[in-house]
Parts: sequence; structure tokens; C-alpha cells
Amino acid sequence: MLEIGSLVDGKYKILNIIGTGGMSTVYLAMNERANKQWAIKEIRKDGVQNYEVVKQGMIMETNLLKQLKHPNLPSIVDVIDNDDIFLIVMDYIEGVPLSRLLEEGKQPQEKVVDWAIQLCSVLLYLHTRETPIIYRDMKPSNVMLKPDGTVVLIDFGTARTFKRKNVEDTTCLGTVGYAAPEQFGGRGQSDERTDIYCLGATLYHLVTGHNPSEPPYEIYPITEWDPFLSTGLESIILKCTRQSPDERYQNCDELLFALEHYRELDVEYKKRQNLKLAVFAGSVLLTLVFGGLAFWADFQYKKAVTSNYEYYVQRAQSELEEEDAIAQYKNAIGVNPAKGEAYQKLLEEVILNDDILSEEEAYAIRDILNDTSDGSRRNEEYFMENPIEYENFAYKLGVAYFYNYEDKGNKTLAKKWLEAAAASENLETSQIERAKCLGRIAAYYSKIGVESKSGDASVSYLDYWNDLKELTKDDLAEKDNLTTALIMHKELAYQIYTNCIHFKEEGIERKEMESQIAAMENWVAANVGPADVEGNERIRLLNDELASYLDLAKDALNAAFTAEEEGEETLP
Repeated sequence: MLEIGSLVDGKYKILNIIGTGGMSTVYLAMNERANKQWAIKEIRKDGVQNYEVVKQGMIMETNLLKQLKHPNLPSIVDVIDNDDIFLIVMDYIEGVPLSRLLEEGKQPQEKVVDWAIQLCSVLLYLHTRETPIIYRDMKPSNVMLKPDGTVVLIDFGTARTFKRKNVEDTTCLGTVGYAAPEQFGGRGQSDERTDIYCLGATLYHLVTGHNPSEPPYEIYPITEWDPFLSTGLESIILKCTRQSPDERYQNCDELLFALEHYRELDVEYKKRQNLKLAVFAGSVLLTLVFGGLAFWADFQYKKAVTSNYEYYVQRAQSELEEEDAIAQYKNAIGVNPAKGEAYQKLLEEVILNDDILSEEEAYAIRDILNDTSDGSRRNEEYFMENPIEYENFAYKLGVAYFYNYEDKGNKTLAKKWLEAAAASENLETSQIERAKCLGRIAAYYSKIGVESKSGDASVSYLDYWNDLKELTKDDLAEKDNLTTALIMHKELAYQIYTNCIHFKEEGIERKEMESQIAAMENWVAANVGPADVEGNERIRLLNDELASYLDLAKDALNAAFTAEEEGEETLP
């Protein structure tokens, strides 16, 4: 063990032990130069069996966390690897694990829902990375509560990147009682719905005080433990913890919306809605009796709706703050959720005013689309009944997610909207072709290597390679625009760099991949001139990124095929 008061790596002074586990010890340390406290996790060779296996697991954990940046996740700042000791230097999180709070009993419902929304948000962040990350070990002891009420998800020892080709990837990983059935081997692959199950089991424990990993080993309706708990929250937890992944929430977007509106799922809320419906039915009956009066009332109602809708749109256009403008457009959409004007202006004049679709702005759009203004149907369902305007909105939002999300783009989030635009019969041909082009690339991120129930891959790396070549063989700059063309070529270069081993295993020869690299270099020389680069910052950045990936692709090919000649296997 490290000695209290000792200096690690010449800069971290060990203050005291703050935690111990089966495989590790965690210390509080001070970087005296920076006057900042850190936590140091220690794994010693003489402290665990299978040290190399444990060490590799820690390396995987640190490599995952290094890629992530989220307020509900810790940051890794340093890794110290000696012969007999492995140290991870990370953020010191001041607070207590939720498991400590449970020692005092069940937690207040409102607090649990607030923690759940934060945890759902961080899971959504993990699941929507370019390579999705499945956490797989959500439980109260892995969630730290800070003094300001923020929760932080810790311990990524069982997390993994999502590889769809691994149909049976999971064997007894996770904690019994919190882990989903598919985490115990032979029952399918863990995916984002696995994390949803674990979160549901965690919420059950927090709000009832009954540990699902202890007798009676079942998750019951929470109102059986406390009749004053929300029936809406009860229905959410029960849906999260269904045995079949297909019966759970299918993604954290759905779950997040449900948590934010859990009170509306309460039995009492539904009764109030049914009463409103009964009153409405009575008014309909009266309008049938007074036919002439109904016609006049309908005319006046439509006139009022149009007037109110236009009023809110005008208010939105006069607001100086983005938040206020979004609120006014939301009011307009609430008046008439099928009309496209407010959606389009919200997206074009507010959300994309700075050419960046931020995570907060994307959430605002999802909130508006999922809002149930009349208590029965979501706004998006009404909007879809207006296909011309809906498909135009879908196209613009899909392109925004693909190019502009957090200024980097997110293909996973773009997929739904690009597919809707690609299936359109109303958009311009160039827009449909562009949506198909971008949508196919986005789709591969969720389809590559997926196996059907018969064991056949629905899309192989050979399919992927052939489609990538198809996407870049035409004169994209002339067919669409230079930005799209650069993105397509950059995608091909990036995939050669990251997947050349997979392409090689599918029989793609080195000469063919090198030929594609040379063709892309020739295309850049012929199509991207100084005026394009100097006059457009977006073009300049894409051109620089393409050049970088082409160099990396050459290095990866050289490593992959040189290794074969030397009898080794080297990954890029």
C-alpha cells in the first residue's frame, strides 16, 4: 500500500485512504503545485489474483473515461504504470454513495426522480457516442451524491463499447438483483436497454428501501410497499425492469421524457383527463343538437386558433433571448401542433442561428416534439399528418444532427430524421438523394456486424466497404455540394484507418484500399482549390481533417499488412 505522506510521481502527496475494495485501494491525494485534491486508485500486483487481467480491465476503464466529458462523470487526469503497481489519478468527488443514504432507509420520491433524470441524461450521453458505451453496472453504490445535489456515475470496470457483432457478449457481469437477464450469458447481447433495466432496479431500491438483490429477489409494484408513492413512477420502474428488452423503454430519450412527466402517468391524472374527455363529449353532443350554432362556433374557434398561433409566432420573432423565443414557439405549436411554420422557424431562426445544434437545443426540440398538449397525442404525431412540412423539417434536422450537433455532428441521432427525409415523396430530388447518402452512413453505425436470429450478418464489413466506395465514386461536389463531398471522402478515409483489419479479414486487398486513398488524394487536388479553403472555414476544417485521416489510413494499412509479413497482428 502507498504510505500516508509519501509523494507519488513527484507531485501527488498521499493524504489518507478514502476507500477499499476487493481489488483496489483509493487514496485522497494533493497536487501541492496546483493546490488541488485528486483521488488515486491503486492496484498492486501482490494484492490481487490475475493481476494482468485486472490491470487490463483498469486500462479499459481509463481509456473509456478519457474519451468522455460530462458533468455527471469523473475525469481521468493521469495513469501511472509501474512493474508492481498500477495507479489511476482521477477527480476527487466530494460526497457520499447513494448506498450510504439507503442505510438510513428509503429516499424521498422527488429526490429519487431528480437523481433518475440526471442518471438517464448521462446514460443517454454514453449511448449516443459515435461508438456507443454500455455501462452495465448501475446500482446505488456506484452513484455518488455531491453536496450540491449533483450525482456522479463512477466505476466503469464492467462498461464496454457496443459491438453489435457480439450476439452473446456478456457472461455474469454486473450485480445480481440490479443486472438485466441478458447480462448472465446465453440470453442475448447487452445494449442500451440493459442500462435501462439496471437504472429501473436502482430506482426501485432507492424509492422503496428494498434491495432487489436480497429476498424476496423480485421487483414488485412500488405502491405495494408504500401506497402513497406515485403510480406514474411505478409504471416507469416496472417498464424499465421487464424481463424482455423489447418490452422496456427502447432508449433513454423515451425514458427521460417519461421521468420528466411521471406525474402525468398517475392514476389521478388519468382520471382528470377522462373527466375532461367526458366534458368534451358532452359539448360535442350539444353541438350536434345545435347544428347551426356548432358551425358558427367552429368557424370562430378556427379563427381564434389562427389568431393565437400567429400571435405566438410574432412574439417569438420579437424575443431577444433564445430561451424566450423557444417558449413562444412552443406556445404556437401547442395551439396547432400539425402546422409546420413554428417548427421551421424555431429550427432555422433560433436553434441553427449560430450553425451549431447544442445538446441543450436538441433537448428543447425533443421536448416540444414529445409534448402532449391535449393529454393524449404527442406534437410530433400531429405534425406527421402534415407530410410536406414534416419531411422538410426532418431533412433539415437530420442534416443539422449529422453536421452541426455540438459542432462535430452525431450520426446516431441523425439516423431517424435522415431516413424520414429519404423516404419522402415531397422533397426535391437533390434533398432526397442527399438524405439517402448521409442516412446510409448514419445507418451503418448501428447496423455494421449485426447478426440476425439465424446467425447471418445483416451488414458485413464487405457490404460496408462496397457501399463506402459507391458513396464516393460519383462527382459529389457537382451532384450536391463540396461540403457533402468532403464529408463522404473523410468518412471513407476514417473507416480505412479504423477498420482496415476488418476489411482485410473480408478479403479486401491492400492494393484496393491504397487505390481508394490515391483516388481521394487526386480528387482533393482536382476539386479543392485555395479559394475554397480561404473563403470558407468549414471547408478548410473538413479539408484538413480529410488530409489527416488519409495519412492515418496509410499508416494503418502499412501496420496491418506489414504485421502479416512479419507473422504478427498489429491493430491500427
